[in-house]
Amino acid sequence: MQIEQNGMSNIISVEQAKTLDGLFKERVQRSPQAVAYRYFDPVSDQWRSHTWEQMNQHIARWQLALTKESLVPGDRVAVMMRNCPEWVMFEQAAMGLGLVVIPLYVDDRVENATYVINDATVKLLLLENSQQWRQFLTLPNEIEGLQRVVILRPFEPDSVDACDNVRVVSAMEWLSVHVSEVRHIETDPDSLATIIYTSGTSGRPKGVMLSHHNILSNAFSCLQVIPVLPEDVLLSFLPLSHTFERTAGYYVPMMTGATIAYARSIPQLQDDLVIIRPTIMISVPRIYERVYAGIQAKLAEGPDFARGLFNFAVDVGYSRFECQQGRGYRRLSHVLWPLLKKWVADKVMGKLGGRLRMVMSGGAALSPQVSRVFIGLGLPILQGYGMTESSPVVCANRLEDNVPASVGLPIPGVQVKLGESNALLIRGPNVMLGYWNNPEATQAVISSDGWLNSGDIASIDDQGHVTITGRLKEIIVLSTGEKVPPADMEAAILRDPLFEQVMLIGESRSYLSVLVVLNPARRQEFMAHYGLGDDLTNEQQRQQAEEILLEKITRQTSEFPGYAKIRRVAVAQEPWSVENGLLTPTLKLKREKVLEKYNSEIERLYAGH
Repeated sequence: MQIEQNGMSNIISVEQAKTLDGLFKERVQRSPQAVAYRYFDPVSDQWRSHTWEQMNQHIARWQLALTKESLVPGDRVAVMMRNCPEWVMFEQAAMGLGLVVIPLYVDDRVENATYVINDATVKLLLLENSQQWRQFLTLPNEIEGLQRVVILRPFEPDSVDACDNVRVVSAMEWLSVHVSEVRHIETDPDSLATIIYTSGTSGRPKGVMLSHHNILSNAFSCLQVIPVLPEDVLLSFLPLSHTFERTAGYYVPMMTGATIAYARSIPQLQDDLVIIRPTIMISVPRIYERVYAGIQAKLAEGPDFARGLFNFAVDVGYSRFECQQGRGYRRLSHVLWPLLKKWVADKVMGKLGGRLRMVMSGGAALSPQVSRVFIGLGLPILQGYGMTESSPVVCANRLEDNVPASVGLPIPGVQVKLGESNALLIRGPNVMLGYWNNPEATQAVISSDGWLNSGDIASIDDQGHVTITGRLKEIIVLSTGEKVPPADMEAAILRDPLFEQVMLIGESRSYLSVLVVLNPARRQEFMAHYGLGDDLTNEQQRQQAEEILLEKITRQTSEFPGYAKIRRVAVAQEPWSVENGLLTPTLKLKREKVLEKYNSEIERLYAGH
């Protein structure tokens, strides 16, 4: 699909933008009075908006303040805030001065954020509130090189003392009251724009270095296959520290002139959907799974007739979709679609605002059952694939070529092929510059001729559709898109001698669980101490044992981020060995075999989710 065919003449090209701050400058010139951002103001208790020109004026204030901090092009600055217009103001102001922006997750452990700040030698840090800074001060190690901490919101009473520091200033005091012209220093498009830290099995996150051209080329390629229009409204709720949201939910709309509305929070997402009435939604599978679970729960409470009508509507809708995609035939039942749409589909879509014309899913695998329901209700759900190291989008389904079980075709300009062990290899202008201060890790994933090894096992059909079939690297990707290296957590659990063997579970699930084998000698002591039967066949005793074990595991894994919290545990009754096929001769765990053997037990851990 060519962008001209979509009437998308308003798109800013890579050549016109040159850099990410150049993209913003060009958008201001083209659409000064168009609404750029909508956000909820808790002070006035109202939704407000900024035009592109108003954003430009705010950015000038942020930039003037930054110029007084003795920063030079190439210096690193970090932002640790929830999605809001100020996030964009800070980033654009910094990039216009040639600074490198590092996004941090708001809900990450302060130890991890400190590691990133020190590793990247961050000079200035923007925080949302004073409580965050107070958390940094609980650590014994000093944040090296950090010259300035700017706090967006007014200091909270219990954090005033913590902020009594020459480095700390409130944004209200720090920001200039004067408005000047926004500066855009001459910057090489291939120079470093941002460093995004991503999880690794080594335990320490690696800093992915992306250039202006990396991200701009990726955003432009996305627009060539997924038609985002100037009149579109996107509801942003994935954190901007997530590369998928930053490219697809921030730079893509800017490139085409669409409006972004920032959701208040995930708990308020349902209300915000109805208020904002977005036309496009970008999310990880977990959000779609929640909507799906809500639909199923409501159907379970209702009469059989309503459940039957809903399922019939989805069947007819999905059949129409297959026909439109050239994979099916017209059926007599299709004539009923206008009525089914009115009685069923429109009512469900109304809960999502009633204006959605397509939704995109990435960051983790999307369940076929979930995509079938959305598509069957007439809402195209386009699954894609990417990784931070590729800016991030590699493949995406199209409206006119949507194979839900796949992640679609490569986007324009991006090449893919299968390497050793069917690993998906990627090459294109979106591939990262490398890992920050880690040439060995860079050489391990990027070949001399520019192919990036994704670490994911894939297949490619005759038409070029890519399907991800497994993972070479063992990192678990939750349905929220969060990545968890299992080896680190398993090692932490094994530090308690009660546990002999453990395996973390959670791929494409909404939370983590763990299978454990108890040390034979300590198992007897454990059972006797708590008055439990040795075989745990009694349901009540099994539940009691699992609750006690979960408490122990929670203590052992307290150092990990909140999204890596283990919520369920099951005890395997026999050790995993070479003899029973669950270990390799070198005593490495055969994870897929364990999953197969304990499938019913694992499903019990996720019942109702």
